[in-house]
Amino acid sequence: MKSIKLLSFFALVLALSFVACKGDSSTDSARESLNTTPAATTAVNPNAPATPAVPAGPLTKVSFEEATHDFGTIMEGEKAEHTYVFTNTGDEPLIISNAKGSCGCTVPDWPREPIAPGEKGEVKVVFDSKGKGKVGGNPQSKRVTITANTDPANTYLTIKGVVDKTEAPTS
Repeated sequence: MKSIKLLSFFALVLALSFVACKGDSSTDSARESLNTTPAATTAVNPNAPATPAVPAGPLTKVSFEEATHDFGTIMEGEKAEHTYVFTNTGDEPLIISNAKGSCGCTVPDWPREPIAPGEKGEVKVVFDSKGKGKVGGNPQSKRVTITANTDPANTYLTIKGVVDKTEAPTS
């Protein structure tokens, strides 16, 4: 009885393998076209500078009143906050699609709605100095990347200063 079941099982596997391996004309023709079509190869130079992406759609221009702000000296744990004011100096609505700090301690807040030509807007940046201090002062410089429908697509803002730390009392 076991040998009949075993023989039936092998017969079923053999039959399925014939069906599964049956050539499909559309698959065969696609496979053949891949084999006969030469691949387009382009030489890539790893040392070449990356070409920045230009956003699709109408481009405009943005002008910040200042690109760098120095918050001076603060004590570790304090938050430094600054508002960068900008003007859409182009002919199209300005759309800021993203604003990103260079690390988690620098958080930007930007307008999500389009800014009309000639209008002003603000990007608020908060720098959290927790864990950044050093006795005698620790210089900090953080960059915020603003991505918008401008050419170039990225504009860079900098917030910098010194984070001081008080000495731990000795027992």
